[in-house]
Amino acid sequence: MSEEQAGDGDDVDAVLQAALQRLALLAEATDALSSTLDGTMALRRLCQVLLPQSGDWCAADLLDPHGRPHRVVVAHWDRLPTAHLEGPLPPVPETSSDPLARVLRGAGPLLVDPVAMASLRDGTALHAAQVALFSELGAASAVIAPLRARRQVLGALTLARSGDAFALTENDLALVEDLAHRTALAVDNSRLYASVQSTAEHLQRSLLPALPDLSPLGIAARYMPARAAVEVGGDWYDCFRLPDGAIAVIIGDVTGHDLPAAVTMGQLRNMLRALACDRLDPPGEILRRLDAITHTLYGGHTATCVYARLEPGPGRGRQLRLANAGHPPPLLVSHDGDTRYLDNGHSVLLGVDPGAPRPHGTHTLPPASTLLLYTDGLIERPGEDLDQGLARLRQHAAALAREPLPAFCDELLAGLSPGSNDDIALLALRLPPAP
Repeated sequence: MSEEQAGDGDDVDAVLQAALQRLALLAEATDALSSTLDGTMALRRLCQVLLPQSGDWCAADLLDPHGRPHRVVVAHWDRLPTAHLEGPLPPVPETSSDPLARVLRGAGPLLVDPVAMASLRDGTALHAAQVALFSELGAASAVIAPLRARRQVLGALTLARSGDAFALTENDLALVEDLAHRTALAVDNSRLYASVQSTAEHLQRSLLPALPDLSPLGIAARYMPARAAVEVGGDWYDCFRLPDGAIAVIIGDVTGHDLPAAVTMGQLRNMLRALACDRLDPPGEILRRLDAITHTLYGGHTATCVYARLEPGPGRGRQLRLANAGHPPPLLVSHDGDTRYLDNGHSVLLGVDPGAPRPHGTHTLPPASTLLLYTDGLIERPGEDLDQGLARLRQHAAALAREPLPAFCDELLAGLSPGSNDDIALLALRLPPAP
């Protein structure tokens, strides 16, 4: 083989090696960006991939819905402190010649000469912020590329080299542009996910009722959506005064996490309200009628439900009559911290067997006690026996027995929601103390 042929072979090998390295970098960057739906976390992971192989430092800027730029990530390969460089940036001027301003207006990718950039007589606050960034971190060369998705500029990605030995050149523009495109898709997906999640949660909350004033009884409720869910759920609670003066206390959960489950939940809640106000029958009979309607109108849907009537009892106590269709049992917590589950009056889920008997149980609630109704997300954990969750709830509730009712609910959620992968709804009533 001649020297010329050997040289040609070396060139081919070098080109092939460079192409393989580029593909490997893009694959690693894609994995980093797709490993989370948190946009800021995805950008931080991308910077970890790029540094120091492709640059000495990088920055990611995003535009908010009003077009204001925000520097969400600044990372340096040598772990220099950069947190103080992150945060809101000055507005993007329409006539600024600063490279970042041009990119955020849609230009690029741009190869930037930091010395020439610093000498620009731009006079804008955004340009001054850019000069300060490049000066503090040092840069001999840089590329700024737009984060563009669905024909919109979402922000900009800056990659910089501090030394001249491996300066960024025109040959790097295509790679950085490719990286910016993948980054923009990840940011756009993150925003879409957050939007859908927010819409689902707002819909779910809009289906839940406002709580009445039950003075001298205290009442509080909480709803927490599943952390990873972007769909509405079927959890609900309700509480209202009945025509005969009793108080209806309700909690339920329609099977499923989708729009039909949420619609069915709203319809069941309204039907149960109508039956409870119209009939004033014992709780078991009310659930029997509700089950018959569910079977007729919503065949194929199942739901759990507790319906209870809180009525005057001896002294300052109250009497609770309840029927439970396949739902976790309510928990009664005394003022002294004694706890017991109200586990009678139990029957099968709604929507399973319209002919199933629907018994009810009766309990006396002492003064200053707390009645807690909750959905299964509060106690169930993947791979764990249900009894463990019920025991954990008793322990937490006993420790919080004398806390104000809002704090009682908040602390229960704080202590028991970690590890749950389901929606959580809870409703708590507290009786007034004895005179």
